[in-house]
Amino acid sequence: MEFDLNNEGEIDLMSLKRMMEKLGVPKTHLEMKKMISEVTGGGSDTISYRDFVNMMLGKRSAVLKLVMMFEGKANESSPKPVGPPPERDIASLP
Repeated sequence: MEFDLNNEGEIDLMSLKRMMEKLGVPKTHLEMKKMISEVTGGGSDTISYRDFVNMMLGKRSAVLKLVMMFEGKANESSPKPVGPPPERDIASLP
């Protein structure tokens, strides 16, 4: 999020350049294009959040599966109950 300056959920070439410079490992444009190509499999000019997590955690990581599952659950919009809670009696308690 720190390097996604346009808030599109992706890191482009210039954002990647800024990130690498901040980490103290400046790279040339050609090196960064190669990095993006390796992360995305050559299918995009930007690194998406999913590609970034795959790169950081590895494709077979259990942590990756949990993160992706959580992200999927977070994206689901379930309506929250509104108003006071329903009244309960002693018989309805477990």
